[in-house]
Amino acid sequence: MTREFPVPVDSAYAAWTTPELLMQWWGPLGFTCPVANLDVRVGGVSLVAMRAPAQFGGGDMFNTWTYTLVDPPNRLEFEMRFTDANGEAISPADVGIPAGVPDTVPHVVTFESVGEGGSRLSVTEYGYTVEEARDGSQAGLDQCLDKLATLLGDGSTAAVDTRR
Repeated sequence: MTREFPVPVDSAYAAWTTPELLMQWWGPLGFTCPVANLDVRVGGVSLVAMRAPAQFGGGDMFNTWTYTLVDPPNRLEFEMRFTDANGEAISPADVGIPAGVPDTVPHVVTFESVGEGGSRLSVTEYGYTVEEARDGSQAGLDQCLDKLATLLGDGSTAAVDTRR
């Protein structure tokens, strides 16, 4: 997924690396982010939660992001895993995630300057083994980025599909 925002790269990067900002946009529409314990450094592990709205059971779903590259404000690379509330890895199936989602999902997030003070954010996830799993993740990420666009001041930013 690629989005452009009317803010400098530093601001877009901060939305991914500052707990108070991440908590405002992480999770699909209707979901909240009650936990964002971020340790953004190579080898650092962040614990992030999404809380489902009541109509989806209201439960929390936890992930860890283990950073393999941190290059502020240009690039983040991390491995996402589903976990329990303590950050212990669990199978995606244990939290109702359909088949095709790997235990570890590598992510590459890039930030680049565009136009007059704007930024382009690209997020690439790897490892899905079936299209439905990839498409479901993309739909959720698209909604997260809609919320990020609102936070950064432009809720009308269009998405561009850059799946690999």
